Amino acid sequence: MLGFSSGADPIYESYKEHVGQFHFTPAEIFHLAFPTTPAAPDELTVISWVLPQRTKTRKDNRDQDFYPADRWVRTRYFGEDFNVALRKHVVEQLAILGVPAVAPQLSPHWQWETSPAYGFASRWSERHAAHAGGLGTFGLCDGLITAKGKAHRAGSVVAGVAITPTLRPYQNHRAYCLYFYDGSCMACAKRCPVGAVTESGHDKVKCWDHAGGTCARYVEERFGIKGYGCGLCQTGVPCESRIPSKTVTAAKDEGAF
Repeated sequence: MLGFSSGADPIYESYKEHVGQFHFTPAEIFHLAFPTTPAAPDELTVISWVLPQRTKTRKDNRDQDFYPADRWVRTRYFGEDFNVALRKHVVEQLAILGVPAVAPQLSPHWQWETSPAYGFASRWSERHAAHAGGLGTFGLCDGLITAKGKAHRAGSVVAGVAITPTLRPYQNHRAYCLYFYDGSCMACAKRCPVGAVTESGHDKVKCWDHAGGTCARYVEERFGIKGYGCGLCQTGVPCESRIPSKTVTAAKDEGAF
């Protein structure tokens, strides 16, 4: 799945307002990478992609109730290595065409931050870039619900070229989540083994203590991998591999499509 958003899209300024002033706009990260290259925001494009988990990987994790499945962990760990290589490949191929580009996630200027409103955050979010590019909206557990569901990895680059933006086929950032649509679903909360997802949203500290602590120890002991992961809230839920049909219908009725 591929989406494009303009470097001049006001949504990136809104991320500064809602997430934190530390969150880069496309122009900010581009000019940090290319300080002598003139480029107005509307001359930049954020190219975003989503890499869905395979059916077998989702099934294996769906069968778990506390620790992640072997396939899931390996996709989380080695799959992100592939995602890093893909970011580099896109940047290199654009350079061959004479288009300067930067992968924000790989920039030396990228780092973790603390959002006044949301706690753990960073200077560039792949999911937020994908949302800006029309690829999905956020669920109760903060996962990005896309046309291929929310079991995926995401990536992006900021390129010095103007490409027609992808239409955002939704009216708000929660449009595809059944809980925010009519309160009918809390499957992701029920799937979380440590209660990190509730009506109040996603407790990132509880989540990280489990995924980056308890599960990381389990992963090293069981699979011999120095990695981490969980992903139970991304599997065994109505939005695992699709957009729930009720929310699609609602979006059409609102004229978003």
